[in-house]
Amino acid sequence: MGGLTVLAELREVLPDAPVIYAADLAGLPYGTKTEAEVAARVCGLLGRMAERYRPRLICIACNTASTIALGMVRDVLEIPIVGTVPAIKPAAKLTQTGVIGLLGTAATVRQPYVDRLEQQFAADAVLLRCAAPALVDLAEAKIAGRAIALDDVRRAAAGLLDAPRGGEIDTVVLACTHFPLLEEELAQIFGPQVRFVHGAEGIARQIAALTDGQPFARACPDRAIVTGDSGASGMEPVRKHLKKYGLDQLDQF
Repeated sequence: MGGLTVLAELREVLPDAPVIYAADLAGLPYGTKTEAEVAARVCGLLGRMAERYRPRLICIACNTASTIALGMVRDVLEIPIVGTVPAIKPAAKLTQTGVIGLLGTAATVRQPYVDRLEQQFAADAVLLRCAAPALVDLAEAKIAGRAIALDDVRRAAAGLLDAPRGGEIDTVVLACTHFPLLEEELAQIFGPQVRFVHGAEGIARQIAALTDGQPFARACPDRAIVTGDSGASGMEPVRKHLKKYGLDQLDQF
C-alpha cells in the first residue's frame, strides 16, 4: 500500500488522469528479497500487466523495486517508466547540520544506486543509512485499521536514532513509499527539529510532464488490482482505505 503516498500527490496535479493501482500483496515485502528475486518479480508482473491493461505510462511506486529493476523494465517495455528513488538531492539542500538520515528497506539502503546519489548530491554531508523493514509492516497494519504502538516505530528506527552522530540529524529521507504513512509517528520520535523528505511530489510532477498535452478520459472508474486473495476477510479495511483515494473497485490479478 506504500504507493498510495505517490497516488495522493498524483491526484493533486492530475486529478483527471485514469489510474489502475497495482498492489503486489502476494510478493510483500520486497525489501527482504534478493536483487534477483525483486528484478524477476517486478519485470514479470509489469510485463503481464502492461500487456493486459495497455497503460500509457507506468510508475513504479517503490524505492526497492526502482533502485533494482527500473533499468531492466525500461529495456523491456516501450512506454515511459517513472521510478521512485531516495530523495537525497532535496535532503542535501535542506540540511543545516550536514547530517542526513535515510530510512529504507534492507535492499534499498545497500544499493549502488543509492551510493551514486550520495556521491552526486550529498558528498559534503554525512548520510546515515538505516534499514527499517519493520516500518513496512507497521504501515500496512495502520492502513488495515490496526493500532500500532509508538514503541514499535521507535524500535524500528532505533538504528538511525542511536547511530553515531544520530543526534545531529535534522533531515530524514523516507526512502520507502510506505514510510510517509507513518510520518506522524516518526515525527513524535525524532522531534520537531527534524524534517522528513520523500519523492512523491517530484514523481507526480514528472508524470505530469511526460503526459503534458495528452487528453484524459475515464472509460471506467479507477480501480485497484492486487495479487493474492482480494476476497480475504482481512481485505475489508484495505478496501475502505482505497476508496479514500478514488479506488472504488478492487480486483484480483
